[in-house]
Amino acid sequence: MRTALRGLTTRGRSFLAAGIAAGVCAYVLGQSDLLRVGVLLAVLPLVCAAVLYRTRHQVAAARRLTPRRVAAGEEARVHLRLDNVSRVTTGLLMLQDQVPYVLGPRPRFVLERVEAGGRREVSYRVRSDLRGRYPLGPLQLRLSDPFGMCELTRAFSAHDDLIVVPRTEPLPPVRLAGDGAGYGDGRQRSLALAGEDDVIPRGYRHGDDLRRVHWRSTARHGELMVRREEQPQRARCTVLLDTRRTAYRGAGPGSAFEWAVSGAASAVVHMLGRGFAVRLLTDEGNALPSESVDGFAAAAQDSAEAAGLMLDTLAVLDHSEGSGLSRAYDALRGGGEGLLVAFVGDLDEEQAAVAARMRHRGGGAVAFVLDSGAWAHGGTGGHALAERLRTLNEAGWSAVAVPPGAALAELWRHLGPGGLGGPAASPASSMYSASSASSASSTAGGPASVGSVPGGTRGGRS
Repeated sequence: MRTALRGLTTRGRSFLAAGIAAGVCAYVLGQSDLLRVGVLLAVLPLVCAAVLYRTRHQVAAARRLTPRRVAAGEEARVHLRLDNVSRVTTGLLMLQDQVPYVLGPRPRFVLERVEAGGRREVSYRVRSDLRGRYPLGPLQLRLSDPFGMCELTRAFSAHDDLIVVPRTEPLPPVRLAGDGAGYGDGRQRSLALAGEDDVIPRGYRHGDDLRRVHWRSTARHGELMVRREEQPQRARCTVLLDTRRTAYRGAGPGSAFEWAVSGAASAVVHMLGRGFAVRLLTDEGNALPSESVDGFAAAAQDSAEAAGLMLDTLAVLDHSEGSGLSRAYDALRGGGEGLLVAFVGDLDEEQAAVAARMRHRGGGAVAFVLDSGAWAHGGTGGHALAERLRTLNEAGWSAVAVPPGAALAELWRHLGPGGLGGPAASPASSMYSASSASSASSTAGGPASVGSVPGGTRGGRS
């Protein structure tokens, strides 16, 4: 009852005060009619508060998100459902859902009376340009009696999380240097146990060669069983994301770090779609998420599920406090076979040398290098960026500079055959030469531009 009295509105408190005052005056003046009026004025808000307090425990609410995972810049719809499970009709209701300011203003809805056993549904939209995990709720419900004497606020305990993942770009299906297709063209295959006693049979499928029928297992199981003589080994790809705070400048959706995160997400989704076993690695040497011992997505794991887990991890990924790439180098040295795709920020001479040693001898390596200074202040990279790219390319990398606002799909396309880093590309066209940059600088009378690649775009990425 104390909670109900705290919910009295100004009108309810005025009625209660007027009733008490009328009762005191009736006692002093000896007027019984005035006493009846005072009792009526004082009892009315108390009765409304008592009825409203009892009704508030018989209202149920539910929330539903469609979808629960959205890309940055896309909208999601939140559906709210309110059920009146009591036997009486509610009064005027006001709903307010707790929403972070990044997603927009707090939605408010006013509902008329809800009949006994009735249901009301409302919805609103949320949108964020910043990736992250945002809590929605709890839902607050404000109940009011028909006379406006009392208002009670009820906060439900349930809440949901909206995951805003980085934007991903569809990448062209080019053949990068050193990679093989996920399943069909993989260079390594694991031979099945060929002995007669240790063969691992499986059930016969339509189209299997009858010469592979294992008759002993067929007699044992009562159905046709065939040998699994050869199993293709899933090709591997490691996506390295540099998250060092010292390697990036600026913040916000258009910053270099957000482009690197979005690029890593696009590469992960693209390579999983091609059938690769993908590992997402950071500069600290951590595999995200670590679902298996070696950090790669399991071969039997659905690619859509693996991509969802990695995108959820990238949604909440923040800068690291590390200053170098040595931990990532140690992780790659322990198991760095396969294709390596790296997204790195500013590199000094020492870190460029460490990155150059990351390339595995038997696999290809692609690096997208971002000059955060050019991203923060505009313009192109300078002589130092050309030197870093030259160091990586001389070590066998296919390294490209990422100009501000570049589209990853265009850079990716020029890494294929005939483009930068492809098998048909000449050594001169597959690297940035510091000497050529110096000659261009002396000819043009200004610093050389190394912030673009042939056919690259400047701007246009939203």
